Amino acid sequence: MEPIRNPPLPYPLVFGQRPSLAKPSHVRESNVHDVLNLLRRHSPCSRADLVRLSGLTAPTVSAAVAGLQHRGLVSAVGPGSSSGGRPPGMLEFNARHAYVAGVDIGGSTVRVAIADLNGAIVGRWSAALLTERGPQALSELVRNGISYAAQQQKVPVRKIIHIAAGAPGITDVTAGRVISAPNLTGWHDVPLRDLLQKKTGVATTVENDVNLGALGESWCGAARNVSNFVFLAIGTGVGAGIILNGMLHHGANWSAGEVGYMLLPGLRQVPPMTDEPGGLESAVGGHGIERSFAPAPGGGALRATDIFDLAAGGDARARTILHRAADLLAMAVTNLSLALDLSLVVLSGGVGTHQALLQAVHRRLERNQFARPQLALTTLKGDAQLYGAIYLSLQAAEAQGLRRKAVAGRRAVLLENR
Repeated sequence: MEPIRNPPLPYPLVFGQRPSLAKPSHVRESNVHDVLNLLRRHSPCSRADLVRLSGLTAPTVSAAVAGLQHRGLVSAVGPGSSSGGRPPGMLEFNARHAYVAGVDIGGSTVRVAIADLNGAIVGRWSAALLTERGPQALSELVRNGISYAAQQQKVPVRKIIHIAAGAPGITDVTAGRVISAPNLTGWHDVPLRDLLQKKTGVATTVENDVNLGALGESWCGAARNVSNFVFLAIGTGVGAGIILNGMLHHGANWSAGEVGYMLLPGLRQVPPMTDEPGGLESAVGGHGIERSFAPAPGGGALRATDIFDLAAGGDARARTILHRAADLLAMAVTNLSLALDLSLVVLSGGVGTHQALLQAVHRRLERNQFARPQLALTTLKGDAQLYGAIYLSLQAAEAQGLRRKAVAGRRAVLLENR
């Protein structure tokens, strides 16, 4: 999939917490916030434009612009058009002043994207997880991937000011730890944030990968401007990212959205266990679908999407499997909507985006008089998690003032370009 070169601006730029206006220095900092946000949204523009848009005085705007130019966040781009007098000098936000990195750690691959401060992806890297998947080895792999992607695009690694990484499991965002990731060997209470910071020297945020998918769709995908929706990823695993009132919902113990463990009629009724997949995932995840279908005559086992293709073509056994998966997913979506009053469910993953499954689930939801959210397929394909990681990394970078944040015990130099 081609990257979105100019995604919508995600939010106003802020230098950490917006300052109190109790002191003159805080007033000046607040003015700088306002001027930078306006520049970002209206670039290129003149100082006179900023005066008009902000309501600030010309000297105040000029002082703010001078400070931003000194930091390298604003550039002069030459004269603009004239309405009769001297052409105004034009300014623009320097989105290449610094960069952020997004990382998507999956069960079988690791992907990295580097983006500028407007969120435009400028470099990518990916690798298959063929052998060692332990936390230390994966952290080293991520470090090398960021270095390689930066080198390929001639991005100075010293300009990468934040990394956001998604992991396929229950993740304590505050502590930066992956509590459990059944699809990765040996991942129990892994301090992923600390591992990545030690490997790279760059401040890092970690999040559940499906939650990142929800953020990506909310930012520049199928759920833009939608306040209450679920991003439902159905591939090898089954998980949901939940957005309520425009905010990502983690729950009391970071396990909100672990819908693969739902207990539904017709599923094995076992307590949720962190070391193994749940009942719903075992039934409608890719491996579960594949186990339900006998191997093709004279060949190997079919993939879940191949089985759904057969169902669409009229194969009776495949249709039985498709209908059972649709029944279970329709129950899960209905239950989610009854609890959360959703307006939209965005389906993702190789299994979840199959048209035959989408249509079958839709027909079942149409029977509901309410609790019948709109169904949509992801518009970001397999990149929703990466865009969510970039979005989260931008938020964190802005909270640290678009400056490189010192990491305890590390020099402020990232990996070396190789």
